Amino acid sequence: MAERAFFCKAVGAATAMALGAGTVVLAAGWLTLLPPAGRYLGLRADAATVQPGPGERPAANAARIEQSGDRAKLVFELSAPLNATAFVLADPDRVIVDLPQTDFALDPETGKAAYPLPRKTGLIASFRFGQLAPGKSRIVIDLGAPALVLRAACDKLDGDGHPRLVIELAKTDRRGFEAAVQRARIQLAALAQPKKTQKPEPESAKPVIMIDPGHGGIDRGAMVKGLIEKELVFDFAKAVAAKLDADGRFKVVMTRDDDSFVPLSERVRMARDGNAALFVSIHADTLSTAADVSGATVYTVSDHASDAEAARVAEKENQSDAAAGLDKTEDASDVSGILFDLTRRETRAYSHFFAHTLVNYWRFAGRLNKNPRRSAGFRVLKAPDVPSVLLELGYLSNEKDGLALASAQWRDKASSQVAQAIEAFFAARESGATVMKSDRDQVPVGKIPTAGP
Repeated sequence: MAERAFFCKAVGAATAMALGAGTVVLAAGWLTLLPPAGRYLGLRADAATVQPGPGERPAANAARIEQSGDRAKLVFELSAPLNATAFVLADPDRVIVDLPQTDFALDPETGKAAYPLPRKTGLIASFRFGQLAPGKSRIVIDLGAPALVLRAACDKLDGDGHPRLVIELAKTDRRGFEAAVQRARIQLAALAQPKKTQKPEPESAKPVIMIDPGHGGIDRGAMVKGLIEKELVFDFAKAVAAKLDADGRFKVVMTRDDDSFVPLSERVRMARDGNAALFVSIHADTLSTAADVSGATVYTVSDHASDAEAARVAEKENQSDAAAGLDKTEDASDVSGILFDLTRRETRAYSHFFAHTLVNYWRFAGRLNKNPRRSAGFRVLKAPDVPSVLLELGYLSNEKDGLALASAQWRDKASSQVAQAIEAFFAARESGATVMKSDRDQVPVGKIPTAGP
């Protein structure tokens, strides 16, 4: 059976351009496997050449997949060699490859299906890459069938001498795969550093507003026609933060201030330890089957989803950690029961109050979804003592929403309304009065809630 390989489009990558970015290459089968040259899961795979000099960060300029029968390779062309650690995890089945911080000069669409390939015929269904933490990058390979890592190491390319990272996989049965997953989890637990107990931030004289740009780093979120969720929501979050800073009445904190990945549980911890008075998580949605669906939606947390659409969105957003390759055993975001139920009920009441306020202010900035207030079990909203909402700005799959989300003018207008909604929320809490939008239409916004069910 012939091997099928493709080179994924790389930004400014001479190698990819020379071979024809995005083209399908048919080649003879590569049945000879190189001997294992690396160690996996804490047993480091050594690079074949010297490491980058001080301050020099390796860059990946192109990538390709080679698949044939029960074997597969994922190859990255590099500017400098590096060390890699690889292991497998389940639920979903995937291969994790950890690297030192690496610049991926690749098209954001790289890793999605580059040509029609039935899932059952290839070990590699898709892959993604990006920064995981300061000094650390990660590649996550979604598997089409259970597989083991034969090798994850750097080789020299023939000719120009540039190194390449080669990740070789071999198909295995479910029993063998689960055994490898169990070994990985045992070693991960052994390598894990005990988390340092961080002292909560001292009480601020100003209300602390935590703005949470969704996704980040290796987790790009939704991607549609060049629009990337993690970038759009980061720009929007910065605009909201800037307006609140200019107001001067609040202390504004961002859960991430660059393109880095932050686990969901860490976002919750930051809100609680930072004594946040309000937590606003910002996202953008997409629907592949309903391009006519549009408008913003404000979500609050609930034990049971308000409707099927809210359940779908919560399930999607709750997969952020899995998208970054985190094991489900690492999740510590379920903090229910930590505080008395009365506190949690009061917090949720204030969350609903702010959601109502935000929806009414948003009417002056852009379109709302036909059902703009919903609720579901969002992990990032589960701080029991911090009023929290998740704002879906719109749908990247909708042409009008997409144009708005990419517009600096719209972003300025919409972020102003979010900032004004926050200001009105705290003004109402301080006075106990009903909030009114300052407009000739005098749209009622909400009333201070009581701690009810």
